[in-house]
Amino acid sequence: MRLAIINDEIDQSLDRAIGLATHLGYAGLEVRSVWNRPPHLLDDGQLRRIRETLTSAGLEVAGFCPPALKCALPRTSQDTARVRAELEDAIRRARLLGSPTVRIFSFFRDGDPDPSAAATVARDVLADLDWHGVEPLVESGTRTNTPTMRHLMDFLDQVGDDRLGALWDPGNSVFSGWDPQPFPADYTLGRERIKHVHVKDPAGRSGYVRMGDGDLPWREILTTLSDDGYAGWLSLETHWRIGRVLTAGQRDEPWGDTFSEGGSEASATCMRLLSALLDDVRQSVGARA
Repeated sequence: MRLAIINDEIDQSLDRAIGLATHLGYAGLEVRSVWNRPPHLLDDGQLRRIRETLTSAGLEVAGFCPPALKCALPRTSQDTARVRAELEDAIRRARLLGSPTVRIFSFFRDGDPDPSAAATVARDVLADLDWHGVEPLVESGTRTNTPTMRHLMDFLDQVGDDRLGALWDPGNSVFSGWDPQPFPADYTLGRERIKHVHVKDPAGRSGYVRMGDGDLPWREILTTLSDDGYAGWLSLETHWRIGRVLTAGQRDEPWGDTFSEGGSEASATCMRLLSALLDDVRQSVGARA
């Protein structure tokens, strides 16, 4: 397992995000908003600059986080064509960035999750799509049609495209209200398709808190991931700020200074806690071997 953090959870400055990541021994940054530019609005020159700057700092691009398919379920052929064009552009940007993956969603839900309806439209969006070597990962998203692993597996099975992997975010499952205890059952259900893990700690549906103070048993989760030989990224998505709670709008569109404000101090705290926890898990697993 390798440690990364989503850059704008630290700061909108790429240099400050890199500085904290390297100081704390993290191996990569997952790229979302930079320089107050949402990920889907970063221009080609900025994407190349990010890639080159990370490489020079000895960091990897752990993933790319555009808001692809993070929209209402398309109802017309024109809507479907627009969503497909946005996804094709996200893939192009991921390639420029040098990202091995691109994170996508399963459309915002209207009422209860409906992975079947989402999959029907997604099949049209994804039909004959060339991923150009970039691996697509569908996230278990709070307000989407796949808030839990059960919904996500239903969606993936019905889309029927083996190129799609799972980005497991158990924090979203708790915060969505659809699965207050997503471990171990959710993990067991999706373990074969999990390619990336987002790490944050929810306190029910009220907000996110300091790593280790919330509802998720991260020690047990990391131990199981280690036992199962998971070798992908653990990417911290802090979502906690000292003295303030992110709004729904900031969670839905997590970019810009209003989102990142206070992120550096809060993320540094969580980064240290996650790193220490992973080291402890590794020692415990090693002692059992």
